[in-house]
Amino acid sequence: MGRKYSKAENSWMFYDWANSAYSIIITTAVFPLYYKSVASEAGVSATNSTAYLGYTVAIATFILAMIGPILGTIADYKGLKKKFFIAFFLMGSLATISLAFVPGDTWLPLLIIYTITAVGFHGANIFYDAFLVDVAKEERMDEVSARGFGLGYIGSTIPFILSIAIILLAQKELIPIGASMASKMAFIITGIWWFTFTIPMLKNVVQIHSIEREPNLIAGSFRRLGGTFKEIRKYRHVFIFLLAYFFYIDGVGTIISMSTSYGKDLGINDVSLLIVLFVTQVVAAPFAILYGKLAQKFSIKIMLYAGIFVYIIVCIYAFFLSTTLDFWILAMLVATSQGGIQALSRSYFAQLVPKEKSNEFFGFYNIFGKFAAVMGPLLLALTTQLTGNSAYGVFSLVILFIIGGILLKMVPKPVSENVV
Repeated sequence: MGRKYSKAENSWMFYDWANSAYSIIITTAVFPLYYKSVASEAGVSATNSTAYLGYTVAIATFILAMIGPILGTIADYKGLKKKFFIAFFLMGSLATISLAFVPGDTWLPLLIIYTITAVGFHGANIFYDAFLVDVAKEERMDEVSARGFGLGYIGSTIPFILSIAIILLAQKELIPIGASMASKMAFIITGIWWFTFTIPMLKNVVQIHSIEREPNLIAGSFRRLGGTFKEIRKYRHVFIFLLAYFFYIDGVGTIISMSTSYGKDLGINDVSLLIVLFVTQVVAAPFAILYGKLAQKFSIKIMLYAGIFVYIIVCIYAFFLSTTLDFWILAMLVATSQGGIQALSRSYFAQLVPKEKSNEFFGFYNIFGKFAAVMGPLLLALTTQLTGNSAYGVFSLVILFIIGGILLKMVPKPVSENVV
């Protein structure tokens, strides 16, 4: 990373390198394919298995939505942010490894363990995101956040390539394991990668902005939450942004989590899906960094609008998908914006909130994101089941991006921005 970034900034960004393996292998690629295979062998139809995965994503994110603000508020007290981060990080990484030990003929326990991994992954991200205010100054947040996403895309390709290689070699019977065991090895690789490369974050990132502890932390946390709601006018711009974020990030997250199942329903084979997803990660890395650079030139809001526009095109184009080439085009469109819109949303929010309440507000940030992640998969799942066609489910997400874009117009620029 060179001398441009501090040790704390580098270590914080490196966590994206660590946990992004989960995003691609568990959320997007190998796990959905493995689950679809297990469910199919158990007699579950393709449409229903996609719907069940959507419901599972909704349940996992609903759990986080319920506990996120309270955990975030407690973690604002001195010395607690790192402890909560470690607890959820360990839950997620160890549960990811345990996916490999679920019997290969049972799909329901697989979804239950997947729920635990998702709670751990997203729970750790509440505190990870909030650490941005501790490691970077406001004028550097866009660049640091975007570069973190860029590193994540680059880093995730390494365990992804290794996992794909094992799966393909198993399919061609060039190594003495079956396809099911190859997928399970991918789960183990993901958990170990996540665990190992989180060490710099654990060693070098510390909580700087905090609130002094009270005798009763839980009661005090509820009082602070209540106080924040009473002063909602004071933070009106923050909550308008959260409302905008609620809608557009819903569409982003749903497309990421359900893309593989959707491609599978279109009849695209596993090998093609894995290759597409790998190339998507490679393309997404420079574009995430580019979004950070362009935000400094054109403003964060303009680049967020650019991302929203691209996703509207993605939803419309997805409705007409019919070939593997179409899926490739769609994936490349997603690659241009998925990292950028997430990175800039994170840094925009970090610049809007009071630093000493960063965990509390990032708890809200995540609850809005998680509630959105409940609505999106449910919308897709219900539309898919009602119409019998996954394309209608993806197309229905257009409205979320449109509403999000309209609300974003009402949010003022951060103080650190000089360009509107």
